[in-house]
Order: sequence, then structure tokens, then C-alpha cells
Amino acid sequence: MTKKNRRRWTGLCWLLPFAVCVALQAQTQFYVSPSGHDGGEGSRRQPFRTVEKALAEARKTQGEVDIILREATYRLAVPLRFTPEDGSLDKILTLKAFPGEKVILSGSVTLDSLQWQPHRNGILKTRISGRPLMDMLIVNGEIRPMARYPNYDPAAIRFNGTAADATAPARVKTWKNPAGGYLHAMHGSDWGDFHYRITGSDRKGNLRTEGGWQNNRPSGALHAVNRMVENIFEELDTPGEWFYDDARSMLYYFPPEGEDVNSATFESPQTRRLIEFCGDRSTPVRNITVEGIDLTQTLRTFMDAYEPLLRSDWTICRNGAVFFEGTEHCSLKNCNLYNLGGNAVFFSRYNRYGEVSGSHFTRIGASAVCFVGDPGAVRSPSFAYTEFVPAAEIDRAYGPASDNYPADCRVHDNLIHRTGLYEKQTTGVQLSMCRAITVSHNSIYDTPRAGINISEGTWGGHVLEFNDVFNTVRETGDHGSFNSWGRDRYWHPSRRTLDSLLAEAGHRQLVLADALETVTIRNNRFRCDRGWDIDLDDGSSNYLICNNLCLNGGLKLREGFYRVVENNILVNCTFHRHVWFGGNGTVFTRNIVMQPYESILPPGSDAGGTLIDFNIFTDSLAWRVSQEYGTDAHSPVCGVPFVDPASGDFRVSGEATEIFRTGFRNFDMHRFGVVSGRLKALAEQPVMPVPVGHAGVSGAEKITWEGVQLKNLESLGERSATGMDSERGVYVIAVAAYGAPLIDWIRSNDVILGLAGKPVNNLTDLFHAIAGANLKAPLQMTVFRNQKEQVVTLPAGIIRANIR
Repeated sequence: MTKKNRRRWTGLCWLLPFAVCVALQAQTQFYVSPSGHDGGEGSRRQPFRTVEKALAEARKTQGEVDIILREATYRLAVPLRFTPEDGSLDKILTLKAFPGEKVILSGSVTLDSLQWQPHRNGILKTRISGRPLMDMLIVNGEIRPMARYPNYDPAAIRFNGTAADATAPARVKTWKNPAGGYLHAMHGSDWGDFHYRITGSDRKGNLRTEGGWQNNRPSGALHAVNRMVENIFEELDTPGEWFYDDARSMLYYFPPEGEDVNSATFESPQTRRLIEFCGDRSTPVRNITVEGIDLTQTLRTFMDAYEPLLRSDWTICRNGAVFFEGTEHCSLKNCNLYNLGGNAVFFSRYNRYGEVSGSHFTRIGASAVCFVGDPGAVRSPSFAYTEFVPAAEIDRAYGPASDNYPADCRVHDNLIHRTGLYEKQTTGVQLSMCRAITVSHNSIYDTPRAGINISEGTWGGHVLEFNDVFNTVRETGDHGSFNSWGRDRYWHPSRRTLDSLLAEAGHRQLVLADALETVTIRNNRFRCDRGWDIDLDDGSSNYLICNNLCLNGGLKLREGFYRVVENNILVNCTFHRHVWFGGNGTVFTRNIVMQPYESILPPGSDAGGTLIDFNIFTDSLAWRVSQEYGTDAHSPVCGVPFVDPASGDFRVSGEATEIFRTGFRNFDMHRFGVVSGRLKALAEQPVMPVPVGHAGVSGAEKITWEGVQLKNLESLGERSATGMDSERGVYVIAVAAYGAPLIDWIRSNDVILGLAGKPVNNLTDLFHAIAGANLKAPLQMTVFRNQKEQVVTLPAGIIRANIR
């Protein structure tokens, strides 16, 4: 089937449920209420008491069936399971909340009959009956941290606080019995994280552990500093923390000031899933919708079984609070998902025409929405960065080996934020071994890694449009708000070997054997303050990237083929070219570029694009760098009059004729992110940068210090963007995505007001403060951030006295 015909067929398939509805018999409704009775008839006046009873009755009914839940919290001992008996070509089933009522499906139990007694130093204790699982404790709807070191700090970057001495023998020796505790640590290069269960310790204070399978590119030792331990009784020392002694069924809790434990609600999750759709390719579950329901409180999954996502950096737990496998036309709409220990929604293996829309995801332990196919559908798969199939043994047939993967699904109009509470190699929307997934009009922010991630080229055809993705890569590094890898069949971990293979025409034809269809990234707004706005990493191929607004980190293309990047706006940032192949077919044109091109190799050494020209540079320095690379022969240098950047309108005003002569065209600046009224009222917006050189913004001298671009704050526009009361201080234009040692402490749009006890009113003051400081000791830096002055402590030795 051609791509065009396939798209037509997809459109017809989306309409199929509506066509089926016409032929079905009249709608049947069953009601459920805690005040009901399972011996009743399930009517509005005589509702059932349990959801399970309503499902059992619905299975006996053909046609269109609604199960309507009245306001209550329904606690599930086991997940609700949908099978082909519940939804088929002959039956459409909807599970939904009664209009205007709050319905909660919870995987937790309440901890009842608690008899609190003093323990010591403000800590209380109570015996727990029934021996529930005690992996998470939720008090009055808020997740409480386990007893941990270092203590929970909501402002800390990684794991809400890390310390180099978390596993120091001297500390370990103070723990009577650490077995059952957990060690959480970042990758040595901040490429995700690792988790271990502590099984004991020896006399020297060395921990014994099991785990570490949560990352597919371990690359040596754990991070020396970024590590944390929890569930250690001796570390119970701060309000809000808790510890459960399983052997004695005793809960220890240090209540925050003002909390009345006798009236508080204590809950603990007991299940990993709340809802599961269980079909297969031959007999799928069809035409079931879950709508308007709160889904909450599932177990953490970081110590469960994981599997590698081919040769990407990811391993993943194939699970989720709502789990789809073997479905067609099944959806989750207008729901709220929160306080979940693992992934929220997971589409596994065969799924067609699924949808997640209008929903709010927050406080999610891992990823929000995942689409992950069956590795058995991949031809010649490899499962680690260093693995490969010898060239002579590679299956050269194009496309998947089966249809056991998600395809033609949609993630639309969702608010996704505060994900990755426990797992850091996670994302807002994850795509792996799937095809033609549309991700549109989502607002995604406050994530530890990418907002949207594509793990490999299999099998493309995705459309990412009108998303608002920002405040990402908060706890990791070397990544972007959007990230992809493309370590597909054609790719090899040895660059020398890969260059040799690609010299053969037959091997080059494999580039599109997995990346069958173009991935389109269009009309999105991205901002990453700790990485790239758009990051196409190893091997990523067959992309069209157009009409995107990049607010800070710019756009990076590592080695790969057939990328067309056109008509994007890179505000105060640039285009990064990393280790390209010769003759790679890349096009970069009609983009507004505000900083010099960057490459990790010398000028001229990574040439190979088909066209890099007709871009618009906002200063001559950036243009001169492009000439060193032998590109942009026809690209103009001119100021760019944006319409209203302070409010996020980066359209170019109509009088800029030289810009429009290049072929650049304005695109809509008011359609990013969620569209439904209830989610728009909740969604945050990214900080808008002050475009250097714009009217009202000084284009004066810019310098680079430790990967941070700086200038004097000296214009009304810069004052407006930062909230400063006067034109003083040093304005942070941008922080380099890679190799900037200060990335954890300084952010774009900060204003530096002091260093090492000396005021900083301008760049000269900063030069003198650095020159006079003891760089071998920690330094106090005063910055203006989020409308107030803050003091940031820079670690000893993190900066040097070099400014250029």
C-alpha cells in the first residue's frame, strides 16, 4: 500500500466506530455507585455497587453500552480488565464519570485504625494491620518521601537532592540494617539513571546491592556525586519523611508542622495497573473509551523487569497504569492521571487507532505516554550500543517483519508535567518500534529528560505538531526538549567501520530500511535551558523539521541522512552540526539564525549537506562563521524586527522584505500547546527570551564565560523580560547545551548581580570579581531569577578565570 493510500485508509479507519454506531441497537446504560447493590438492575435509581459487576453485565449486552460511575473513590484490588468480550465490531463500550461528578479509580488502600504513639524527636509510630505493600505513602493526597539522605529538597536538581557521601562507608556504618533500602544514582555522564535494592553491607561499610538494569548504556561507574539513598531508618530525621518496618508492621512518620495525623488520610498503592486492555493481533479489543475519570496511586516500578529499546539509551518497564495491548479504536479521554509510581499510559505491541486526548498528567513516576512495539517485528535487531549484526547477515528487506506494533494512534491536547519523579530516563511521550503516531497540541514541561523522545527509526511516519515543550532535561544532560536516536540496521558503533560500509551503495540503501516514512516536526515551540531545543542524535534519519520556534537551545543534527530543516526561528541560538557523513542529503534553509554555527569538528570537516543556504543571520559574526564552513553563499545579514517577542509573537513584521526574499514565511504563534479550556487554564508558558539585536534590546558586546553567553543588561526590553528594577547587572543570554560546567547553577534569562561578595553591575565588575576570587573555594553568586534575588553556591573549582 502506498503512503498516500495508507493515509486515506487511516482516515477511513478513524471513522469506522461512527459507522458502526449507526448499525448498532439502542444504547444501554449501567450505573455504579457506592450506595448501590450488585443485586440490583444497574439503573440510575438502582445502581450497581461495583465496577466489576457493571462490566460483567455489559458483557452480556450488544450494541452501544455506557457504564456511568457516580461520584466516589473506587479502590481496585486488581486492575479493571477489558477483553474482546467487552468491545468488538458489534459493541461500543464507554466507561465514564457521571457529568459534573468527581470519580476516582485508585490502586491504593487506606491505612485505617491507626493508633499513633510518640517515638522520638517528633517522630510518631503506629502498627499497620493487614500487611499491605508499603512502597509509597500518600497523606492527604500528597506523596511523602521515604526516610532518605540527603533530605528531600524541592529545589534540588536531581532526585530532589544528591550527595557524594550518600554511600560513604562512614555513613553506611551508622545504619543498623540497610537491607530493603534503595540506592538511586545518575549515569556518570548524566545520560539517565540507575536504581539498586540494598541487600546489606559488610564490616567495612560497603553496600551490597542488586539492580542497575534501568539504563541501556551504562558506560562505567555511577556518578560520583549525584546519588541518593532512601528507605533507611537511621535517615528518618526531617518532617514529611517515613519508614516502614515490615518485620514488625510498624510505620514511623515525622509529620510536617500543623498536620493532624488523627484526621489525615493515609494511603498506600497496592497495584501496578488500574486498567488493562488485553487483546492480540488476531482478536483485538475494539471500540472502548475511558472518559472523565481520575486515575491515581500505583506502585513504583523502577526495580521491576526492564527490556532494552533496541540500541537506544533506554531500557523500559513494559507496563503502565493504563495498559493497552492488542487494541483497535480504544481511547482515554478527558481524564486526570496523578500520583502514579511508574508509566501512566502504555501502548504495547499491536495497537491501531488508539487515542489519548484532553487529559492532565502530573506527578508521574516515569513516562506519561509510551508507544512500544514488539522487538520481534524488527528485522536484524540489536539491543545495546556496542552490538551489531555483521553486514553480510543483515536482513535487507524493507520495513517491519510483522504488524505487532502501535500504528496510526494519536496523542492530542494533553497537559503533561512533573513526570519522572523516580525514573529519569523517561519522557512525556515515548515512541519506539511504532509507526505514524500523531503527537499534537500537547503542553509538556518539567521533565527530567526529553519532552518527546523517538528511540530509533522504526518505522517513522510520525507527525509532531503544535506542541509546547519546555523546561526539559532538568535532571540529566546532553539531550533536548525533543530527542531522537537512529541506531538502525545501517548504523554501526565504530565510525570507521560505518564510513567503510556506507561507501558501498548496497549498505547505504539500508538507511531507509527501518526509517521508512518521514518524521515531521512542525509548528512546535521548544525551549530547553539544559540542552538543545531539538536534538537529532546518533543516526537519526528521514526528518522534516519546519516552522518551529526554538527559544534557547537551538537545533542539533548529529550524523544521519535526509533531514530537511526549513523556516525555523532560532532565538539567540544556532544550528549545531556534529560529525556528519559525506553526502548525507541534509537541507538547512530559510531559517533565522542568531548565533554562529557550532560544530564539534573543525570548519569544513563535517560538510556533506545538500543545501545549507538562504538562511537569515542577525549579525555579521555568525555569517562569517558560516563562510568558514563553505555554506550560506546567498544568506543575508540583517536585523529581524519581531512583532512582539515579549508576549511570544516572533513573527517577522511585514516591512522586512530582505528576509521574505529568501523564502522565509511567518507561521502561527498562537496555536502551541493544549486547546481545551480546562487545560489551557492550567498550563504554564515558557519564559520568553529577549532577542539580542531586536528593537529596544542592546546589541552591545557579548562575551562567553564557561559556556555562558553574557552581556550587560542595558535596555528596556531586557528589563521587561527579566523583571529587573533598573538597567544593571550582567544578563545571561544563553547557556551552552553541552560542555558548560555552570549549567546546573546558571539559567538563561538570569541576571548576575554579585559574585564572591562583590556587586556586579556590568561585565567589568564580573571580570574583577572573578580575578579577585578564590576559585578553589565555593563561591556565592547572587542572581535575579523568577522576579527575585537568589543566592547560588558554585562548587569549588567549577569556574576558571577565563573570559573571552
